[in-house]
Amino acid sequence: MRTNPFNDAWDFFWGNTPDHINNLGGGLRYLFIVIFWAALAASIWIARRNWQQDPAQRTSEHLWTYGIRVLMGCMWFQGSLWKLPLPLSGGLKFWLEEEIPHAAFRWHAWLIQHVVAPNLYILNTPIFLIEFCMGIAFILGFMVRPAALVGILFTLQLWLGLYLHPHEWPWLYAFLIFVQAFFIIHRAGNSLGLDALLARNPVGPFAGDGFVARMYRRFA
Repeated sequence: MRTNPFNDAWDFFWGNTPDHINNLGGGLRYLFIVIFWAALAASIWIARRNWQQDPAQRTSEHLWTYGIRVLMGCMWFQGSLWKLPLPLSGGLKFWLEEEIPHAAFRWHAWLIQHVVAPNLYILNTPIFLIEFCMGIAFILGFMVRPAALVGILFTLQLWLGLYLHPHEWPWLYAFLIFVQAFFIIHRAGNSLGLDALLARNPVGPFAGDGFVARMYRRFA
């Protein structure tokens, strides 16, 4: 049960939220706690390396972009947890069915009812993995522009799917789209993120002129 933002953030950090307790049994709960801690620790280390190596990164603009990007990553990470357990999350099933009577367009409602919902046993796992990876990508500042594009598409689906819901505020989803569009326009991964480190010191498949390196330089 929610109490206040500070207690809820503290509970999330230590894995004491209903999503952790109800959806992640046994050791899986602690695994996700460790993954979240490790991602935050890596994010701080990456930001510190950028700060040390590149004087141009030492601005309030980069710091604010970094902070907003990490918070967006935390949001997607937390949002992925209620897509568990696999292969079918009761929470995801409930909210997906809420889109059928509340979608902005009837073709969207038809698509959810006749295509997505009947195949949720198959789709639940990739939905979880995509949201989980988006969270990690934003926290680390890695491949932020492609991650933000996927985030916009996911948010757009929610915006249109729940547009007529009496307990949802459509502008909430609109502003999430705006923030992630900002990440694309301003290359938020280059603000104290792993994208900035790899741009200066490319390693492994991100170095040279191979396919991965060329695609990464083009889209990251």
